[in-house]
Amino acid sequence: MYRKYAMEVSNKGRLLSLDAFRGFDMLWIIGFDQIVRQAAGIWHWPWLGWLAGQMEHPYWEGFKLYDLIFPTFLFIVGVAIPFSIGSQRRRGVKDTRICVKAALRMVVLIILGLVYNCGLNFAGVAETRFCSVLGLIGIGYFFATLIVLRCGIRGQVLWLLGIFLGCLAAVCWYPVPGVGAGVITPDGSFAGCLDRLLVPGRLYFGSFDPEGAMSCISGITTALLGTLAGQWLMREGVGKWQKALGLLCGGCICAVAGAVLGCYYPIIKNLWSGSFVLLAAGLSGLGLCLFYVVIDCLEFRKWSVVFTVIGMNSITIYMACCMVNFGHTSGFIFGGVIRMMPDVYHPILYSVAVLLVEWLFLFILYKKRIFLKV
Repeated sequence: MYRKYAMEVSNKGRLLSLDAFRGFDMLWIIGFDQIVRQAAGIWHWPWLGWLAGQMEHPYWEGFKLYDLIFPTFLFIVGVAIPFSIGSQRRRGVKDTRICVKAALRMVVLIILGLVYNCGLNFAGVAETRFCSVLGLIGIGYFFATLIVLRCGIRGQVLWLLGIFLGCLAAVCWYPVPGVGAGVITPDGSFAGCLDRLLVPGRLYFGSFDPEGAMSCISGITTALLGTLAGQWLMREGVGKWQKALGLLCGGCICAVAGAVLGCYYPIIKNLWSGSFVLLAAGLSGLGLCLFYVVIDCLEFRKWSVVFTVIGMNSITIYMACCMVNFGHTSGFIFGGVIRMMPDVYHPILYSVAVLLVEWLFLFILYKKRIFLKV
């Protein structure tokens, strides 16, 4: 069944490994991270303790694996853009129409982000957080789409460098009032200054927002790096293994460049710093390379349905997790069995049950061919 569907998806121009990689990325924020933390509290294995320690965000400087989830998703969005544009152009859709659809998608994502932040509570402008993960994704997606539509590879690289260096220059050289230039702290950074000046409502950390104005601008570079990877994967006349090698080399170059730049310009997710952009995009590219090799090169595909089910409805499950009480449903179905187990295992079994119910919900949508798109 999955093999047949995989062929249908492939024929429509989708990259099978991309859907699976997106699902793997989403898995960590819909409950698997909690399972890892709880497992580390039960079984005190060194590697498990290390992994559990990676399941949190540093407040400011530093980098942990949990920081990869958001930029990886945005990188994947970028990879998908050339495939989407190519598919629409083959159907005769004009570029103007593609731009309009991208703009509408951006607006919808911004609105969904506002809903996710409890915007429907109508608590007033001062108490509403307008910045959001989905909003940043929507903005990065729209401007990356616009650039890919209007520019060739050389133009895209120039835009990428221009935005990257412009953000770097602003953070390092713009004299923040009352602070000065080059101060990279939550309160003194140019990003925080820009948020307090331009962003209405409540900022997540009070003086700055990790999805604020500067992060939205810098996030475009992450999406653009993804579009370059996507166009490489679409390139005709290049074999699959050559494409995998290109992803490997590109990922290594970006990751090493980010680590080296981090010695001079700190790796800060909440600032979406240039070093963070390069390191995160590089590691995302290496992750995609691994999935591409296994699924598209070696054609080991059956196992990937576990992740594909999530990846095909990623925005759906992201919104559903804040709107649907999966915990109540899992307790109703599995609560009796869980209570029969030793008390020490109750928290982790409950988390596994919640994740299983979420996956089954997505699997039903998958089987019914219901893919909710923005």
